[in-house]
Amino acid sequence: MLTLHGPDGPLAAADIGSGAVLPAGTVWIDLNDPTAEEARAVEAATGIRVPSRTALSEVESSSRLRRLKNGLSLSTPMITFERTDSQLKPLGFVLTADHLVTVRFHELRAFEGARKRLAAGERAASSTETFLLIVEELVDGLADALEDMGAELDALSTRVFDFDVSAGRARNGEQPTRRRDLALRRILRGIGRRGKALGKIRSSLLGLERVVPYVAGACEDLLRQEEDARFETLRRDIESLDEFETRLSENVQFLLDAALGLIQIEQNNVFRVLTVVSVVGVPPTLIASMYGMNFKHMPELDWAYGYPYALGLILLSALVPILYFRIRGWF
Repeated sequence: MLTLHGPDGPLAAADIGSGAVLPAGTVWIDLNDPTAEEARAVEAATGIRVPSRTALSEVESSSRLRRLKNGLSLSTPMITFERTDSQLKPLGFVLTADHLVTVRFHELRAFEGARKRLAAGERAASSTETFLLIVEELVDGLADALEDMGAELDALSTRVFDFDVSAGRARNGEQPTRRRDLALRRILRGIGRRGKALGKIRSSLLGLERVVPYVAGACEDLLRQEEDARFETLRRDIESLDEFETRLSENVQFLLDAALGLIQIEQNNVFRVLTVVSVVGVPPTLIASMYGMNFKHMPELDWAYGYPYALGLILLSALVPILYFRIRGWF
């Protein structure tokens, strides 16, 4: 999809077609998952080569930050901000003195926010001002995502450290051990999802952290004083978000260690029960095997109370270890 924008808002895209003529005052050309025809029309109208998705997906710095004959070619991975399954997709900028061409392959709230700011009366008379406007919205979106992630991790931290390892039987009759296993599985999945999302946010921040100073340095002679200040503000904002993301990543690792510690406690409880059961069963087995020996002369063989005596001795030998472990608090 192709949309055109001037200093004050959107322009009609119907004027660009086979004649490849841009409407007067076009500053920003937004290509959302463009077709080959749309890319060729923009190239014919502006002389700007529209990068393909493959080119924008290159990971080396020399491919993401390049000088062109008439401007700059920039690309960065950008998170899709989808709550269910966020993804990283390439986002490209081609910045010249007259135009800004953006190439993306998913919807981004930052672009809608930039359009609203233009519609509200904020002017972006140059391609550099439009670039700043979009990057500011991208940084705001990443900041909101990190704030939401921080709140989610706080809630997850409460679940982890308030986890009841001695929870009783569930109302539906489900065994407490099964309940605890399911709860721990959900906690681990929650930590994993948030760690995965943080990794994608970090990739987006790292991309912008490279793009912003590169553009500021390349356009240093062309920037007005207020634009230079906006670039510096963006640089500081990205640095602060990067520090905040690092703290959140450390929090995720801390919660993961805590959850694994809870799982280890649960496993230790299981092994403790197995140990107690095995130890409790040893004395009765010893007594039963002793009285099961087939010798001709055994004192209790002809005793009328020999059988109940042996059963009582077996029961007593099982109760003594149970009482001992109970007093020691093993179960």
